[in-house]
Amino acid sequence: MTKGKYGVPLERSDYLQLPRHPDSCAEDGEDGFAEWLERHEGERLAVDLFSGAGGLSLGIQRAGWTIAAGVDFDERALETHAANFSGLSLHMDLGRPEVRDHLVGLLARTKIDLVAGGPPCQPFSRAGRSKIRDLVRNHGRDPEDHRKQLWRAYLDVVTRVRPRAVLMENVPDMGLGDDFAVVRIIEEKLEDLGYATQLRLVDAWHYGVPQHRKRLILLARNDVERFDWEPMRDKAVSLRDAIYDLPELEVVPRQRVGDRELPYTSKKLSAFARLMREEAEDGVIHDHMTRRVREDDWEIFSQHMDSKTLYSDLPKELRRYRADSFTDKYKKLAWDELSRSITAHIAKDGYWYIHPEEPRTLTVREAARIQTFPDRFRFAGMRSDAFRQIGNAVPPLLGEAAASAVAPMEGKPTGVRLHPHWRRVRDDLNRWAEDARQQAGWYNYPGPEMLPPQAAVMALLSGSRIRQSEVRDIMETIRGMKSVTSKVFERMLSLAPTHATRVKLGRLQPMVDDRPAWRDGKKHDVPQRLGFKPAEEALYTLLLGDQDLLLITQGALRVGARVNDSEADRTNKLTDGRVNLVRLVGAGTNASLRMAALRVIGNDYCKSSQPACQWCPLSKHCEGKPQGDDLYSVAFDDSPAT
Repeated sequence: MTKGKYGVPLERSDYLQLPRHPDSCAEDGEDGFAEWLERHEGERLAVDLFSGAGGLSLGIQRAGWTIAAGVDFDERALETHAANFSGLSLHMDLGRPEVRDHLVGLLARTKIDLVAGGPPCQPFSRAGRSKIRDLVRNHGRDPEDHRKQLWRAYLDVVTRVRPRAVLMENVPDMGLGDDFAVVRIIEEKLEDLGYATQLRLVDAWHYGVPQHRKRLILLARNDVERFDWEPMRDKAVSLRDAIYDLPELEVVPRQRVGDRELPYTSKKLSAFARLMREEAEDGVIHDHMTRRVREDDWEIFSQHMDSKTLYSDLPKELRRYRADSFTDKYKKLAWDELSRSITAHIAKDGYWYIHPEEPRTLTVREAARIQTFPDRFRFAGMRSDAFRQIGNAVPPLLGEAAASAVAPMEGKPTGVRLHPHWRRVRDDLNRWAEDARQQAGWYNYPGPEMLPPQAAVMALLSGSRIRQSEVRDIMETIRGMKSVTSKVFERMLSLAPTHATRVKLGRLQPMVDDRPAWRDGKKHDVPQRLGFKPAEEALYTLLLGDQDLLLITQGALRVGARVNDSEADRTNKLTDGRVNLVRLVGAGTNASLRMAALRVIGNDYCKSSQPACQWCPLSKHCEGKPQGDDLYSVAFDDSPAT
C-alpha cells in the first residue's frame, strides 16, 4: 500500500477466492457433465453464453430453468459463476469456430431448452450490411474480425443447438447505433429457422430493479407464435427500499471503509430487502466495503452536496476537474428515487454513485443490491473485480422477467417450424409494394428504374406540399435517364408547381450534364455534391435499395405505432418507435422495399386524422386502427421524427 497523488493510500483489497458450487462439474471424468446430466434428467436446461458473473443465469434460474453451462472469456467472472451455479462454467473464446464446435459437441449430449446470452454487438456501417447478411444467411464463417462480431458466434451456436427458446440481451446502442441492422439480421435468421421473435426495449425498473437501466431484449421460441411479458410494475423500488437496511459505515478520511464481513442486524425490511436476504447467512453481511475517501471529497460529500448538486455548484477550491467538461462528475443519489444505472465504470471510480447520507461512494454490496443480486451471491477477486462484474451484469430480476416470457406452455409442441406473425405481415407488405412498384407510383420504391438521378430528384421533392399527380409528372420526365441533362433539367423546372419546388429542383444544377458523376461507382457521392440534408440523404439512400436503413419519418412511425397498437409515434419515437418499424421492415433483400412502402402508406393512407384504412395493405394486421372517417389524402408527410 502506497500513498499516491489521489490523496489517499492506494491499496488493493484482498482477493476473494470462492469454492466451486457443490453441484458444479467438469466436462469429462468421473464426476463430469455426463453424470451431471443423469442427476438432472427431466429438468429444463439452459445455457448462458457470454455469461459474465451470472446475472442473466440467476434470472433464468429464478424463472424455472437449471443452468447446464455458463460460457465466458473473463476468468474472474467465470470463477464467480462457478461458485454460484451448478453445471459447467466454461472458459472459452466463442469467436473461434473450433471452440464453438467443441461447445456444440458438449451440448449435443442433452436437450437444451433455452440458449441465452448477451454477446458484444458493436454496430457496423451501412456499407457492410449486405456482406454480413449474406454470410449469416449462407452459414458463412468470415475468419476476419470474428472477435468484433461475436453476435455471429452466438447465432451460430443457436443455429446448431436449436433450443426451443432463445433470449438475447444487450445495451440499446446495439440497435440504435445502426438502425437495428444487427438485430434485424438475427431476427431474420431465427425466423428462417422457424422461430417467432419479439424485440423490446425495456427499462429495468418496470420489473423491480431499483435503477434506470434500459436494455434491448430479443426473445424467440418455436412452440407458440404469440407470447408476452408479465405486466410492468407501476411503482418503482426506491434506493431506500434497496439498501437502507444495510449497516451504517464509519467514514474517516483516508481510512478503510467497510469490510468483507460485518454484523447485520435486521431492521424493518422492505419487500425488496426481504427478497435480497433470502438464503443469506443470518446476522452477517458480506462485501459491504468501498474505497477510502479523500479529505476534500469527505468535505464535499458531507457539507456541500445533495442529490440536486452539480459539480459546477461546488466551491472552486474543492474542484479537481474542469466544471465545463465534467458537469456530472459527482452524483449524490437520493433515497426516494431510483439509482443512476450501475455500469462497469463503477470499477474505476464511484463518484457517480455517492451515498445519500454517508460521505462515501457505494459499497460492493450496495451496488449488487441495486443490480438485484441477493446477499448470498458473492463475487470472486478483488473489490475492483467485483464492481466490474456487477456493472457488466444483467440485473437478475430483469433476466427473470425476460425468461418467464419464453417459459414452456403446457400442451404446446416443440421444434415445429412456425410461420411467425410478423413474417406474414412483411410478406403482405412485400406483395403490395412489388405490385405498387409496377404501377404509376414506381418512383416511390427502390427497383430497376430507380437509379441515382431518380433517387436524387425524389429526395429533393421530399417534404414538398404538392399533389401526387405533380410529383408523377416531374418523375416521368426523368424516367429511364442515367444522368440529368440540361433538357431534362429545364423540363422539370417548367413542371414545378410552386416557387419552393423550383428552388428544390434547382439544387441539381451542379450535376447537370455531368454524366460520370451519376455512374454507379460514384452514386454515394451525390448527397455531398448536392448538399443534401440528413433526411434527404436518408431517402436517397433508401430508394437506391442497397442498404438496410430505417427512414424515421412521422408518417412511418405512425404506421408502425398503429399496427403495433402503441403510442410510440407520440412518445419514445426514436426508441420504441424504431422497434415498431423493425417488426415491419425486417432484414433481407426486400427490407428497403418494405421501408419505402411504409413511407408511402404513412404519406397517403395512414394519416393522423381521416385515414384511408380500406386501401391500406396493413389494415387486416392493424391492432390500433383508428376510428372515424376514411377520407383519402395525398399530401407528403416526410417530416423527420424528433
